Amino acid sequence: MPQRSVLSPFQNPTFRALWSATLFSNLGTLVQAVGAGWLMASLTPSQDMVALVQSSNTLPVVVLSLLAGALADNFNRRRIMIFAQVFVVLVSVALALCTWAGLLTPWLLLGFTFLIGCGGALFNPSWQASMGDIVAREDLSAAVSLNSMSFNMMRSLGPAIGGIIVAAAGAAAAFALNAISYLPLIAILFRWRPSYPSDPLPREPLRLALGAGLRYVILSPVLLRVMGRGAIFGFAAISVLALLPLVVRDLLHGTALDYGIALGAFGLGAIGGVVLNAPLRERFSNEVVVRISFIGFAVAVAALSVSNSLALSCLALIVAGPFWVLALSLFNVTVQLATPRWVVGRALSLYQTATFGGMASGAWVWGVLASHQGVSVALATAAFVLVIGASLGAWLRLAEFSTVDLDPLGQFDAPEPQLDIRARSGPILVLVEYEIDPKDTAQFMALMRARRRIRIRDGARQWGLLRDLENPRYWMESYHVPTWIEYLRHNARRTKNDALNYQELLTLHQGPEPTPRVRRLIERQTVPLKDDTPPRPPTTELPGV
Repeated sequence: MPQRSVLSPFQNPTFRALWSATLFSNLGTLVQAVGAGWLMASLTPSQDMVALVQSSNTLPVVVLSLLAGALADNFNRRRIMIFAQVFVVLVSVALALCTWAGLLTPWLLLGFTFLIGCGGALFNPSWQASMGDIVAREDLSAAVSLNSMSFNMMRSLGPAIGGIIVAAAGAAAAFALNAISYLPLIAILFRWRPSYPSDPLPREPLRLALGAGLRYVILSPVLLRVMGRGAIFGFAAISVLALLPLVVRDLLHGTALDYGIALGAFGLGAIGGVVLNAPLRERFSNEVVVRISFIGFAVAVAALSVSNSLALSCLALIVAGPFWVLALSLFNVTVQLATPRWVVGRALSLYQTATFGGMASGAWVWGVLASHQGVSVALATAAFVLVIGASLGAWLRLAEFSTVDLDPLGQFDAPEPQLDIRARSGPILVLVEYEIDPKDTAQFMALMRARRRIRIRDGARQWGLLRDLENPRYWMESYHVPTWIEYLRHNARRTKNDALNYQELLTLHQGPEPTPRVRRLIERQTVPLKDDTPPRPPTTELPGV
């Protein structure tokens, strides 16, 4: 894919307006994170409780992300984002009021941060999937990088601002600012009127939508590798953000302002990752960029573990920032470009589940390790895990950006059943008949292996391939779908890239008609009830053939 300028999405007015609004909401999020982290360190001396603040932010992504992805693929994404943002505002106001009234306890603080994380978990799949609705495919990588830059620009300023606010006015003021920061984004989302493609089929039931998303990802090796590497990176790299309050408090003996400055240094470095993103990808493969990110972050974490001065720690955090952005933005773009639009929300949600699941478990593990062995040992161990993650690229190699066309094929004409078939009628058995020259058997079998994966990925069940015993030229592909509407949905999911497989099969097919014959059958139970079974007449015939 040709590299475009990282600023090219700004030519789109919708992206420009939404990006500007998220800039302010990101500021509020980071100010809130400083307030929550430092307040927890003030409420309890427990190191693992401090680390759990980070877990309470990331755990909702693990719990709710797949559900949020299914909602993003089946409902109006704009309305989902508005609901999520309004929910976060209400929770943030309640958190500010409880803090101001002195009612907050460590566990109540974790509860509030968990609810704020739930709002973010609901918002993110719809927000990220909307990038493909707003910008062109060739600008998608730049749009993801700019979204990362938005967050990290505020990471370079927000923590310092948060430290000043917490030091001057207390954590309640930080939480109140967070509530206010979402209002501009809500206002722009209300004015935005996206044009979503019409779908003649009824909305997919939630249970089936969840299953379809899981099935698609499981049958996509590219996505599985991305999610595996994302989980490992998240598990180890989150050690920096989870333990940074303890680094400042215990190793540097600093204040809330020092904590804000340290977080700002990390954000400042992350902006550098946005600038380096396109040049590095032009020069190196995706796998090399990921390995550089793992190793670079490991070096920075190791330096942080031995630092005893704020300046040296900030330098290590500046070094870590670019590698955080390089890895996570690369994972995100790979998922989006390797997934068709009908399932992109669920694929992104599963990626987030894997990555944030790694972060949530990592934050807890590093907090417990810091409690028993000290902060320095925990950080050094995390650096070692990052080195292992880089070496795993030999088995979980990241693919290059997909250049295949995953737009809907849109060439399926639904047949007109001659029976009284309704949406939920079924199960449906589909038979596709091929006539293949025996000398083409090996090539046909290879194509049918790919066809099997495509069929099952898009919802087919009990797929099988049969060959005629008396005439080996005749083959029959068979599969089931639960209902008639699921059969229509199965065909609507076919992409332009999937059509290439079918075109190759057509070149091998030698039947009397140019295309294989398709039979669509509905199963009917013919076994009579026990009471209705007629008596079996006696017979004197010998068994025959």
